Amino acid sequence: MKISGTRDVLQNPAVAAALGDARGHVRQYAYVQGKPPAAPLSLRFEFSDPDVTGLVERSGAPLWTVNRPRVLAWVVVEDEQGRRFVTQDGTPQEAYWLLEEFSRRGVPVQLPVFDLTDTAAISIDDAWAMNANTILAASARYNVQDVLVGRLARTSGGQSLGDWSYLRQNEQINRSVTVPDVQDFMRNGVNIVATDMVSRYAVAPTSGKGAGVRLSITGITNYADYAALVSWLEKLELVDYANVEQVQGDRVDFVVQAKVDATQLAAIVALNNRLVPLPVAGEGAQLNYQWRK
Repeated sequence: MKISGTRDVLQNPAVAAALGDARGHVRQYAYVQGKPPAAPLSLRFEFSDPDVTGLVERSGAPLWTVNRPRVLAWVVVEDEQGRRFVTQDGTPQEAYWLLEEFSRRGVPVQLPVFDLTDTAAISIDDAWAMNANTILAASARYNVQDVLVGRLARTSGGQSLGDWSYLRQNEQINRSVTVPDVQDFMRNGVNIVATDMVSRYAVAPTSGKGAGVRLSITGITNYADYAALVSWLEKLELVDYANVEQVQGDRVDFVVQAKVDATQLAAIVALNNRLVPLPVAGEGAQLNYQWRK
């Protein structure tokens, strides 16, 4: 589900059949001691990356690469005691539920540190009002493009009312929810983020071998930059290999053999903040970027 981005993949016959042989794909496991509010003892299994990715590919489901944007989450909960930001120190149970839901969907998340800088930039009433301009200004120091804002009014019994606002790339997704508890509220917010990210970044791998995508990168001035770039490209699940076609000055031209076309590859490459898109230049180049130091 983390790799495809959707629960629908669990209904695929190939995936359902493989679940019965999950033990055969375990790479390692370990017992983990947890601190409250986590369980005191849990068992962590790690599965083979190629096995799981290959299974999703064979099922025909879309692939969502591990190169995903980090989300900053401002969440406020209100009850009979007043309003509180969700923090790991002040509201450990609520923070645990939020972080666990993000982990379950494979989306990297960060909570604000709530130091003097944050306190000066945004008040709890500002966050409750969910004013996008105020929240984005307070979020600028964290260098993120995706911000999730939530507010929940808890009632002593019955359903609680909440709102979510997902701010990303000059767009805003708003949702109102009625939930039985805080944990379900957190799950709703994370689902909004994950569903939207999947629609933007998950791609359907193509079958067979194409001619490859021609990629031009300017600003490669030393071997360390070159090695970092090649390593990053070849670690992408949908890239088989990246071959150098030519080097001219600080520009390196690659032919990238991928399971996606140039448009889909561009959507994945866009998640690397060291690669700044440029107008296409050079003979036959399909994608052109500036390497940022």
